[in-house]
Amino acid sequence: MTQIPNQRHLFDIPDDVAYFNTATMGPMTKAAVEAGQKGLARKLHPWTIPDTEFFADTERLRPLLAELIGADTDGIAFSPSVSYSLATAARNLPLSKGQEILLLEDQFPSNVYTWRQLAKETGATIRTIGAHDNETLSDALLGAIGPQTGLVACANVRWTDGAGMDLIAIGKRCREVGAALVLDLTQSCGALAFDVKDVQPDFVAVAAYKWLLAPYATGFFYVAPQHRNGTPLEQNWITREGSSNFARLIDYTDNYGPGAQRFDMGERSNFALLPAFESAIRTILDWGVANIQETLGARNATLAGKLEAIGLDCPPASVRGAHYLCPHLPDSVPADLTARLKEDGIYVSRRGDRLRITQHLFTSDADVEHFIARLAHHLNA
Repeated sequence: MTQIPNQRHLFDIPDDVAYFNTATMGPMTKAAVEAGQKGLARKLHPWTIPDTEFFADTERLRPLLAELIGADTDGIAFSPSVSYSLATAARNLPLSKGQEILLLEDQFPSNVYTWRQLAKETGATIRTIGAHDNETLSDALLGAIGPQTGLVACANVRWTDGAGMDLIAIGKRCREVGAALVLDLTQSCGALAFDVKDVQPDFVAVAAYKWLLAPYATGFFYVAPQHRNGTPLEQNWITREGSSNFARLIDYTDNYGPGAQRFDMGERSNFALLPAFESAIRTILDWGVANIQETLGARNATLAGKLEAIGLDCPPASVRGAHYLCPHLPDSVPADLTARLKEDGIYVSRRGDRLRITQHLFTSDADVEHFIARLAHHLNA
Protein backbone atom coordinates (compact mmCIF):
# COMPACT_ATOMS: atom_id res chain seq x y z
CA MET A 1 0.00 0.00 0.00
CA THR A 2 1.16 3.53 -0.79
CA GLN A 3 -0.13 6.91 0.24
CA ILE A 4 -1.65 8.95 -2.57
CA PRO A 5 -0.68 12.60 -3.07
CA ASN A 6 -3.39 15.23 -3.02
CA GLN A 7 -5.79 14.89 -5.98
CA ARG A 8 -7.60 18.22 -5.79
CA HIS A 9 -6.56 19.06 -9.34
CA LEU A 10 -8.99 16.42 -10.59
CA PHE A 11 -11.95 18.18 -8.95
CA ASP A 12 -13.64 21.54 -9.38
CA ILE A 13 -13.31 22.61 -5.74
CA PRO A 14 -12.42 26.29 -5.20
CA ASP A 15 -9.57 27.12 -2.85
CA ASP A 16 -11.95 28.80 -0.40
CA VAL A 17 -14.09 25.64 -0.02
CA ALA A 18 -13.08 23.10 2.63
CA TYR A 19 -15.25 20.05 1.96
CA PHE A 20 -15.35 17.49 4.78
CA ASN A 21 -18.69 15.92 3.83
CA THR A 22 -17.99 12.97 1.52
CA ALA A 23 -20.24 10.76 3.66
CA THR A 24 -23.18 12.92 2.58
CA MET A 25 -22.29 13.47 -1.08
CA GLY A 26 -18.97 12.79 -2.76
CA PRO A 27 -17.98 15.34 -5.42
CA MET A 28 -17.50 14.04 -8.93
CA THR A 29 -14.25 14.55 -10.78
CA LYS A 30 -14.13 16.85 -13.77
CA ALA A 31 -13.47 13.82 -15.97
CA ALA A 32 -16.58 12.01 -14.70
CA VAL A 33 -18.76 15.05 -15.37
CA GLU A 34 -17.31 15.38 -18.87
CA ALA A 35 -18.04 11.69 -19.52
CA GLY A 36 -21.62 12.18 -18.36
CA GLN A 37 -22.07 15.23 -20.56
CA LYS A 38 -20.81 13.34 -23.59
CA GLY A 39 -23.08 10.44 -22.74
CA LEU A 40 -26.12 12.68 -22.38
CA ALA A 41 -25.30 14.39 -25.67
CA ARG A 42 -26.01 11.12 -27.46
CA LYS A 43 -29.69 11.90 -26.94
CA LEU A 44 -29.35 15.07 -28.99
CA HIS A 45 -29.30 12.79 -32.05
CA PRO A 46 -31.02 9.56 -31.03
CA TRP A 47 -31.00 8.31 -34.61
CA THR A 48 -27.23 7.90 -34.25
CA ILE A 49 -27.49 5.55 -31.25
CA PRO A 50 -27.06 1.94 -32.38
CA ASP A 51 -28.88 -0.87 -30.59
CA THR A 52 -25.58 -2.06 -29.17
CA GLU A 53 -25.35 1.12 -27.07
CA PHE A 54 -28.09 -0.24 -24.83
CA PHE A 55 -25.60 -2.87 -23.69
CA ALA A 56 -22.09 -1.49 -24.18
CA ASP A 57 -21.89 0.69 -21.04
CA THR A 58 -23.15 -2.01 -18.68
CA GLU A 59 -20.88 -4.64 -20.25
CA ARG A 60 -17.85 -2.44 -19.54
CA LEU A 61 -18.95 -1.38 -16.08
CA ARG A 62 -20.12 -4.68 -14.60
CA PRO A 63 -16.63 -6.25 -14.38
CA LEU A 64 -15.21 -3.03 -12.92
CA LEU A 65 -17.77 -3.15 -10.11
CA ALA A 66 -16.96 -6.79 -9.53
CA GLU A 67 -13.27 -5.94 -9.24
CA LEU A 68 -14.08 -3.28 -6.70
CA ILE A 69 -15.39 -5.83 -4.17
CA GLY A 70 -13.52 -8.97 -5.23
CA ALA A 71 -16.60 -10.52 -6.82
CA ASP A 72 -17.26 -12.39 -10.05
CA THR A 73 -18.84 -10.40 -12.85
CA ASP A 74 -21.93 -12.64 -12.90
CA GLY A 75 -22.70 -11.56 -9.32
CA ILE A 76 -23.23 -7.89 -10.14
CA ALA A 77 -26.59 -6.23 -10.82
CA PHE A 78 -27.38 -2.56 -11.43
CA SER A 79 -29.51 -0.74 -8.89
CA PRO A 80 -30.59 2.90 -8.52
CA SER A 81 -30.59 2.89 -4.71
CA VAL A 82 -29.92 0.89 -1.58
CA SER A 83 -33.66 0.62 -0.89
CA TYR A 84 -34.15 -1.03 -4.30
CA SER A 85 -31.37 -3.51 -3.60
CA LEU A 86 -32.60 -4.32 -0.09
CA ALA A 87 -36.15 -4.81 -1.32
CA THR A 88 -34.78 -7.32 -3.82
CA ALA A 89 -32.88 -9.10 -1.06
CA ALA A 90 -35.97 -9.22 1.14
CA ARG A 91 -37.97 -10.82 -1.67
CA ASN A 92 -35.42 -13.61 -1.84
CA LEU A 93 -34.83 -14.31 1.86
CA PRO A 94 -37.63 -16.42 3.32
CA LEU A 95 -37.88 -16.14 7.08
CA SER A 96 -40.19 -17.92 9.47
CA LYS A 97 -42.15 -16.90 12.53
CA GLY A 98 -39.95 -16.66 15.58
CA GLN A 99 -36.72 -15.97 13.72
CA GLU A 100 -34.86 -12.78 14.50
CA ILE A 101 -33.65 -10.03 12.20
CA LEU A 102 -30.65 -8.32 13.78
CA LEU A 103 -30.15 -4.61 13.11
CA LEU A 104 -27.76 -2.07 14.59
CA GLU A 105 -28.85 0.74 16.84
CA ASP A 106 -29.10 3.98 14.81
CA GLN A 107 -28.90 2.08 11.52
CA PHE A 108 -29.67 4.09 8.38
CA PRO A 109 -33.46 4.23 7.78
CA SER A 110 -33.41 2.52 4.37
CA ASN A 111 -31.77 -0.45 6.06
CA VAL A 112 -34.51 -0.58 8.70
CA TYR A 113 -37.83 -0.01 6.95
CA THR A 114 -37.30 -2.90 4.52
CA TRP A 115 -36.76 -5.34 7.38
CA ARG A 116 -39.72 -4.03 9.37
CA GLN A 117 -41.89 -4.86 6.40
CA LEU A 118 -40.33 -8.30 6.02
CA ALA A 119 -40.86 -9.00 9.71
CA LYS A 120 -44.49 -8.00 9.37
CA GLU A 121 -44.97 -10.30 6.38
CA THR A 122 -43.19 -13.34 7.84
CA GLY A 123 -43.78 -13.15 11.60
CA ALA A 124 -40.07 -12.70 12.26
CA THR A 125 -39.04 -10.25 14.97
CA ILE A 126 -36.55 -7.40 14.84
CA ARG A 127 -33.87 -7.14 17.49
CA THR A 128 -31.81 -3.95 17.63
CA ILE A 129 -28.23 -4.28 18.85
CA GLY A 130 -26.29 -1.58 20.65
CA ALA A 131 -22.94 -1.54 22.43
CA HIS A 132 -22.80 -1.38 26.22
CA ASP A 133 -20.05 -0.62 28.72
CA ASN A 134 -16.68 -1.09 26.98
CA GLU A 135 -17.71 -3.49 24.23
CA THR A 136 -17.49 -2.50 20.59
CA LEU A 137 -20.54 -2.40 18.36
CA SER A 138 -19.02 -5.21 16.31
CA ASP A 139 -18.57 -7.43 19.38
CA ALA A 140 -22.13 -6.67 20.49
CA LEU A 141 -23.48 -7.84 17.15
CA LEU A 142 -21.29 -10.95 17.13
CA GLY A 143 -22.53 -11.87 20.59
CA ALA A 144 -26.16 -11.51 19.52
CA ILE A 145 -25.99 -13.89 16.56
CA GLY A 146 -27.35 -17.28 17.56
CA PRO A 147 -29.60 -20.19 16.52
CA GLN A 148 -32.64 -17.92 16.46
CA THR A 149 -31.01 -15.48 14.01
CA GLY A 150 -32.48 -15.64 10.52
CA LEU A 151 -30.93 -12.48 9.10
CA VAL A 152 -28.24 -9.96 9.96
CA ALA A 153 -28.47 -6.63 8.13
CA CYS A 154 -25.73 -4.10 8.76
CA ALA A 155 -23.09 -1.84 7.25
CA ASN A 156 -19.30 -1.95 7.30
CA VAL A 157 -19.30 1.32 9.25
CA ARG A 158 -22.23 2.96 11.00
CA TRP A 159 -23.20 6.16 9.24
CA THR A 160 -23.62 8.28 12.39
CA ASP A 161 -20.27 7.67 14.05
CA GLY A 162 -18.10 5.50 11.78
CA ALA A 163 -18.17 2.54 14.18
CA GLY A 164 -16.49 -0.33 12.33
CA MET A 165 -17.77 -3.87 11.98
CA ASP A 166 -15.64 -7.01 11.72
CA LEU A 167 -17.46 -8.34 8.68
CA ILE A 168 -15.22 -11.39 8.26
CA ALA A 169 -16.05 -12.58 11.79
CA ILE A 170 -19.72 -11.63 11.37
CA GLY A 171 -19.95 -13.54 8.08
CA LYS A 172 -18.35 -16.61 9.66
CA ARG A 173 -20.75 -16.51 12.61
CA CYS A 174 -23.75 -16.13 10.31
CA ARG A 175 -22.71 -19.23 8.37
CA GLU A 176 -22.28 -21.18 11.61
CA VAL A 177 -25.91 -20.58 12.62
CA GLY A 178 -27.39 -20.60 9.10
CA ALA A 179 -28.31 -16.92 9.08
CA ALA A 180 -28.35 -14.72 5.99
CA LEU A 181 -26.07 -11.66 5.85
CA VAL A 182 -27.10 -8.55 3.95
CA LEU A 183 -24.67 -5.62 3.80
CA ASP A 184 -25.05 -1.96 2.93
CA LEU A 185 -21.56 -0.78 1.94
CA THR A 186 -22.55 2.69 0.83
CA GLN A 187 -20.48 4.33 3.57
CA SER A 188 -17.35 2.28 2.92
CA CYS A 189 -17.16 0.97 -0.64
CA GLY A 190 -14.34 2.81 -2.36
CA ALA A 191 -12.71 3.87 0.92
CA LEU A 192 -12.26 0.58 2.79
CA ALA A 193 -10.93 -2.62 1.25
CA PHE A 194 -13.57 -5.36 1.02
CA ASP A 195 -13.66 -8.79 -0.60
CA VAL A 196 -16.82 -10.86 -0.85
CA LYS A 197 -14.73 -14.04 -0.79
CA ASP A 198 -13.59 -13.24 2.73
CA VAL A 199 -17.01 -12.25 4.10
CA GLN A 200 -19.35 -14.41 1.96
CA PRO A 201 -22.48 -12.25 2.31
CA ASP A 202 -25.77 -13.19 0.71
CA PHE A 203 -26.36 -9.72 -0.73
CA VAL A 204 -24.44 -6.44 -0.84
CA ALA A 205 -26.04 -3.08 -1.64
CA VAL A 206 -24.01 -0.02 -2.65
CA ALA A 207 -25.12 3.50 -3.52
CA ALA A 208 -22.30 5.08 -5.50
CA TYR A 209 -22.80 8.81 -4.91
CA LYS A 210 -20.74 8.97 -1.74
CA TRP A 211 -17.30 7.30 -1.47
CA LEU A 212 -17.33 6.13 -5.09
CA LEU A 213 -17.65 9.76 -6.23
CA ALA A 214 -20.26 8.81 -8.82
CA PRO A 215 -23.58 10.43 -9.84
CA TYR A 216 -26.67 10.29 -7.66
CA ALA A 217 -29.06 7.43 -8.52
CA THR A 218 -26.20 5.10 -9.49
CA GLY A 219 -25.27 1.97 -7.60
CA PHE A 220 -24.95 -1.78 -7.72
CA PHE A 221 -25.98 -4.95 -6.01
CA TYR A 222 -23.99 -8.12 -5.36
CA VAL A 223 -25.88 -11.41 -5.30
CA ALA A 224 -24.25 -14.57 -3.94
CA PRO A 225 -24.36 -17.64 -6.23
CA GLN A 226 -27.04 -19.44 -4.20
CA HIS A 227 -29.52 -16.60 -4.82
CA ARG A 228 -28.97 -15.96 -8.52
CA ASN A 229 -31.98 -17.97 -9.61
CA GLY A 230 -34.22 -15.87 -7.38
CA THR A 231 -37.09 -13.50 -8.10
CA PRO A 232 -36.27 -9.96 -9.29
CA LEU A 233 -38.08 -6.93 -7.97
CA GLU A 234 -39.43 -6.09 -11.42
CA GLN A 235 -39.80 -7.74 -14.79
CA ASN A 236 -38.19 -5.92 -17.68
CA TRP A 237 -37.24 -6.75 -21.22
CA ILE A 238 -33.49 -6.09 -21.19
CA THR A 239 -32.70 -8.67 -18.52
CA ARG A 240 -34.12 -11.47 -20.67
CA GLU A 241 -32.18 -13.95 -22.75
CA GLY A 242 -31.78 -12.69 -26.32
CA SER A 243 -32.76 -9.09 -25.50
CA SER A 244 -30.02 -7.70 -27.75
CA ASN A 245 -32.02 -8.87 -30.80
CA PHE A 246 -34.49 -6.00 -31.02
CA ALA A 247 -36.22 -7.53 -34.04
CA ARG A 248 -37.32 -10.55 -32.00
CA LEU A 249 -38.31 -9.02 -28.65
CA ILE A 250 -41.83 -10.32 -29.21
CA ASP A 251 -40.44 -13.83 -28.89
CA TYR A 252 -41.27 -13.70 -25.19
CA THR A 253 -39.17 -15.87 -22.93
CA ASP A 254 -39.07 -16.83 -19.28
CA ASN A 255 -35.29 -17.16 -19.46
CA TYR A 256 -33.03 -14.47 -18.07
CA GLY A 257 -29.56 -13.32 -18.99
CA PRO A 258 -26.64 -14.89 -17.11
CA GLY A 259 -25.85 -14.49 -13.43
CA ALA A 260 -27.44 -11.68 -11.47
CA GLN A 261 -28.61 -9.78 -14.54
CA ARG A 262 -32.21 -10.75 -13.78
CA PHE A 263 -32.01 -8.35 -10.81
CA ASP A 264 -30.96 -5.33 -12.91
CA MET A 265 -33.11 -2.24 -12.58
CA GLY A 266 -35.35 -1.24 -15.47
CA GLU A 267 -33.87 1.25 -17.96
CA ARG A 268 -30.39 0.31 -16.77
CA SER A 269 -28.94 1.69 -20.04
CA ASN A 270 -28.77 5.24 -18.76
CA PHE A 271 -26.90 7.18 -21.45
CA ALA A 272 -25.91 10.04 -19.12
CA LEU A 273 -25.24 8.37 -15.78
CA LEU A 274 -23.42 5.20 -16.81
CA PRO A 275 -20.46 6.89 -18.57
CA ALA A 276 -19.97 9.14 -15.53
CA PHE A 277 -20.34 6.12 -13.23
CA GLU A 278 -17.74 4.22 -15.24
CA SER A 279 -15.31 7.12 -15.14
CA ALA A 280 -15.68 7.39 -11.36
CA ILE A 281 -15.07 3.68 -10.80
CA ARG A 282 -12.02 3.66 -13.06
CA THR A 283 -10.57 6.53 -11.02
CA ILE A 284 -11.15 4.67 -7.75
CA LEU A 285 -9.56 1.51 -9.17
CA ASP A 286 -6.61 3.50 -10.53
CA TRP A 287 -5.97 4.96 -7.09
CA GLY A 288 -6.52 1.56 -5.46
CA VAL A 289 -8.97 1.14 -2.59
CA ALA A 290 -6.26 -0.13 -0.23
CA ASN A 291 -4.19 2.95 -1.04
CA ILE A 292 -7.18 5.23 -0.46
CA GLN A 293 -7.76 3.55 2.91
CA GLU A 294 -4.10 3.94 3.87
CA THR A 295 -4.03 7.60 2.82
CA LEU A 296 -7.26 8.63 4.53
CA GLY A 297 -6.30 6.69 7.64
CA ALA A 298 -3.02 8.57 7.92
CA ARG A 299 -4.62 11.94 7.25
CA ASN A 300 -7.37 11.27 9.77
CA ALA A 301 -4.83 10.25 12.40
CA THR A 302 -3.24 13.68 12.01
CA LEU A 303 -6.60 15.43 12.02
CA ALA A 304 -7.72 13.51 15.12
CA GLY A 305 -4.69 14.84 16.96
CA LYS A 306 -5.59 18.39 16.00
CA LEU A 307 -9.19 17.87 17.13
CA GLU A 308 -8.02 16.50 20.47
CA ALA A 309 -5.85 19.58 20.89
CA ILE A 310 -8.98 21.76 20.85
CA GLY A 311 -10.85 19.45 23.23
CA LEU A 312 -12.67 17.02 20.92
CA ASP A 313 -12.01 13.31 21.43
CA CYS A 314 -12.31 10.92 18.48
CA PRO A 315 -12.88 7.17 18.81
CA PRO A 316 -9.61 5.29 18.25
CA ALA A 317 -8.80 3.98 14.80
CA SER A 318 -9.23 0.40 16.02
CA VAL A 319 -13.00 0.80 16.44
CA ARG A 320 -13.92 3.03 13.49
CA GLY A 321 -13.54 3.18 9.75
CA ALA A 322 -10.22 4.72 8.77
CA HIS A 323 -12.05 7.25 6.57
CA TYR A 324 -14.39 8.51 9.33
CA LEU A 325 -13.88 10.93 12.22
CA CYS A 326 -16.85 11.56 14.50
CA PRO A 327 -15.87 13.33 17.73
CA HIS A 328 -18.40 13.92 20.49
CA LEU A 329 -19.54 17.51 20.75
CA PRO A 330 -19.78 19.24 24.14
CA ASP A 331 -23.20 20.13 25.54
CA SER A 332 -22.34 23.80 25.07
CA VAL A 333 -21.92 23.49 21.30
CA PRO A 334 -23.89 26.07 19.30
CA ALA A 335 -27.03 24.56 17.79
CA ASP A 336 -26.17 26.15 14.46
CA LEU A 337 -22.53 24.99 14.41
CA THR A 338 -22.62 23.52 10.90
CA ALA A 339 -24.35 26.64 9.55
CA ARG A 340 -21.62 28.81 11.09
CA LEU A 341 -18.92 26.64 9.57
CA LYS A 342 -20.66 26.82 6.20
CA GLU A 343 -20.41 30.61 6.36
CA ASP A 344 -16.66 30.06 6.77
CA GLY A 345 -16.57 27.93 3.62
CA ILE A 346 -16.35 24.68 5.63
CA TYR A 347 -18.78 21.86 4.89
CA VAL A 348 -19.29 19.15 7.49
CA SER A 349 -22.20 17.19 8.98
CA ARG A 350 -23.64 16.80 12.44
CA ARG A 351 -25.27 13.52 13.42
CA GLY A 352 -26.79 13.64 16.88
CA ASP A 353 -24.13 14.63 19.41
CA ARG A 354 -21.28 13.98 16.96
CA LEU A 355 -19.59 16.00 14.27
CA ARG A 356 -19.15 13.79 11.20
CA ILE A 357 -15.92 14.70 9.42
CA THR A 358 -15.23 12.85 6.16
CA GLN A 359 -12.38 14.18 4.08
CA HIS A 360 -11.06 12.65 0.86
CA LEU A 361 -8.05 12.87 -1.44
CA PHE A 362 -9.02 16.40 -2.46
CA THR A 363 -8.68 17.73 1.11
CA SER A 364 -5.67 20.02 1.50
CA ASP A 365 -3.54 20.88 4.52
CA ALA A 366 -4.88 24.41 4.22
CA ASP A 367 -8.44 23.05 4.46
CA VAL A 368 -7.54 21.25 7.69
CA GLU A 369 -5.88 24.26 9.29
CA HIS A 370 -8.80 26.52 8.36
CA PHE A 371 -11.30 23.99 9.70
CA ILE A 372 -9.53 23.55 13.04
CA ALA A 373 -9.13 27.29 13.56
CA ARG A 374 -12.77 28.13 12.83
CA LEU A 375 -14.11 25.11 14.74
CA ALA A 376 -12.12 26.12 17.83
CA HIS A 377 -13.44 29.66 17.47
CA HIS A 378 -17.09 28.59 17.32
CA LEU A 379 -16.74 26.10 20.19
CA ASN A 380 -15.30 28.82 22.41
CA ALA A 381 -17.52 31.66 21.29
